[in-house]
Amino acid sequence: MSLRINDTAPDFTAQTTQGTLKFHEWIGDQWAILFSHPKDFTPVCTTELGYMAKIEPEFTKRNAKLIGLSIDPVENHSKWAADIEETQGAAVKYPMIGDTDLAVAKLYNMLPADEAGTSEGRTAATNATVRSVFIIGPDKKIKLMLTYPMTTGRNFDEILRVLDSMQLTAKHKVATPVNWKKGDDVIIVPSVSDDDAKTLFPEGFKTIKPYLRTTKQPG
Repeated sequence: MSLRINDTAPDFTAQTTQGTLKFHEWIGDQWAILFSHPKDFTPVCTTELGYMAKIEPEFTKRNAKLIGLSIDPVENHSKWAADIEETQGAAVKYPMIGDTDLAVAKLYNMLPADEAGTSEGRTAATNATVRSVFIIGPDKKIKLMLTYPMTTGRNFDEILRVLDSMQLTAKHKVATPVNWKKGDDVIIVPSVSDDDAKTLFPEGFKTIKPYLRTTKQPG
């Protein structure tokens, strides 16, 4: 069965570079960013893991945890981490899952459920769909899913931007417009009446159309 936004993220137990991990238990009351890689020692993913290592403190500020996944064994991850630190200038401190039996990749629909075999003998090409990002909330629901092609590096600044939007809109009756960044004006959701909006947004709001009202970012 395919996954959709607001489905409960599949739970699993897996070996990682930081020991055995039970996913939902590991998330706890925080947000989680699960991002996957088709194979260790691949060039684009090396740059991505390094960049995530550099900006991990930004996720920590937002009460969010990072966790990587590759189909290769955990011992390979440790060797790859040395390359990442050498070439990208940042040490990977977040856990990396070793998914040698393809179980997590199948749970998250990154490989077909009937895919045979293990990580043994597989190439980045045969694992091409295992290149996704999932944002999972403290309620263990999937909030975002993105899958990228092999040759295009992911924009993890965009993941931070989306996380800011989701955390803001979870607290306030607003939505964020196109290309919104933290601090920009936001949209009042249509379910809020003008009278209620005057109370909720005492600094006022601008009515562009009856269904399109903007106000300063709350909080």
